[in-house]
Amino acid sequence: MRYAAPPLGSLRWRAPVEPVQTDPGTVEKATTFRPVCLGTGAPYPADGQDEDCLFVNVWAPANATARSKLPVWVFIQGGGYVANSNANWDGAEVVQRSGHSIVMLNFNYRVGLWGFLASERVRADGALNAGLLDQRMLMQWVKRHISAFGGDPDHVVIHGASAGAGSVAMHLVAYGGRNDGLFVGGMAESVFFPAQPTVAELEYQFDRVVGQTGCDTVAPARQMACLREKNVAVLQAANQAQPFPGRTGPPVPLFYWTPCVDGDFLRDLPYRLFERGQFIGVPMLFGSSTDEGSVFAVDAASPSDVATFFRDNYPLLTANDTSAILARYPQLPPVPQHRPWFPTASRAYGEATFICPQHNLLRSLSNQPKVGHGGSSSSSLGLYAYRYNVHDAENLAAGLGVPHLFDAAAIFGPDSLGPGGARASYKTYNAAVVPLMMGYWLSFVRALDPNVHRMSGAPVWECWNEEGGDAGRRMLIETQGATMESTPAEEAERCSFWLALGRERMEQR
Repeated sequence: MRYAAPPLGSLRWRAPVEPVQTDPGTVEKATTFRPVCLGTGAPYPADGQDEDCLFVNVWAPANATARSKLPVWVFIQGGGYVANSNANWDGAEVVQRSGHSIVMLNFNYRVGLWGFLASERVRADGALNAGLLDQRMLMQWVKRHISAFGGDPDHVVIHGASAGAGSVAMHLVAYGGRNDGLFVGGMAESVFFPAQPTVAELEYQFDRVVGQTGCDTVAPARQMACLREKNVAVLQAANQAQPFPGRTGPPVPLFYWTPCVDGDFLRDLPYRLFERGQFIGVPMLFGSSTDEGSVFAVDAASPSDVATFFRDNYPLLTANDTSAILARYPQLPPVPQHRPWFPTASRAYGEATFICPQHNLLRSLSNQPKVGHGGSSSSSLGLYAYRYNVHDAENLAAGLGVPHLFDAAAIFGPDSLGPGGARASYKTYNAAVVPLMMGYWLSFVRALDPNVHRMSGAPVWECWNEEGGDAGRRMLIETQGATMESTPAEEAERCSFWLALGRERMEQR
């Protein structure tokens, strides 16, 4: 179904708007998946991708009515803000596993050039962070319409994977932590926090786009109009990753387009907003895999390969910074199919980009009073964390360990991710992990607590708590079951290093 009007022509790079009402006498069929949003680097035309892409999918019990008031699970897919990477995952199994007691949604939002083009020229004649505004529009659509599917508009839990998890964090601090009543809890699976530039720092991207599309020949005040007049194929040809300023490439950065600090939706750097308590205080569940960086890291043969990889992907890092990184990440034991310094690059990138943002968010959430929660103590807020360490023979043979989003098949069910979406082990020796994970997650959706409706025999999931000097308690999930563990002190120290390094670079901009 459409949740917003097609973002075409004059609606390019603008905040989403309501779709046009169809004739009341007609019924639109909504039985097949529609195109996802155009991703960075995709050809045009691209199979299954289009500029007209703002669609939502809903799974609900067949007998649900407007009086059912079922908890609602809204999934925000990932893709590094450059693609819709987890599109159209099937929500039928989670609805069935819940005893038909929830409603499940997923949706598309604009990414890459289409969702995150930034400039003062965009601000003057459009909207910054359009992809995040799409997500907000979807939540407003849910608030207005989900009761028609049996959902409770006052019990919505947002869940994101990777960039979707980073988006969940962004919605906590959106508009300075303003609580619009759009959700009552959040689940963040492998929080992705890329560089978070200001608009001024992204003017070079806009200049590249107008140069590559021929819109640099018109006056700056006319450049947005020029871009809106261009054929989609011309614009998609410019929707490419390119080296950051000061880097020559190849390779190009993994994630070229990102949300920006726009002074409105994001009124400051997210870490500052969290540290100031400017966030919505709701129960949260966070998790990451042991080897988050393995599918992203360069296959490094030497320490200099690791350093170059980091500077190519984090443009504010200096040579001194990469030396400090390598001092904390020495050479690790080898893994199959990779060069000697790949494990180091994998661990460093995984912690810098996924694991430590989660750790540092939990630290801020647990230690600060928060806007929208009455300024109350964090002790009353349910915060839960986990580390996913379920091994798979194919992953191990490929040298990937427990990679990014490997937990997704256990959260949604192995048949829910589409063709090739789940390893075969989820049907054999890892099969027992599925009801364990689904039980915890469905319990959180229903009760804002992973324990209330957990699988029979599953251990109690303790809250994360840093009081008394503890680095934080999290659930360790493995093939043989689950148990609580404390975050290792050395991991917590490395996360403090990344936070301090990021803060230093941000303050020097």
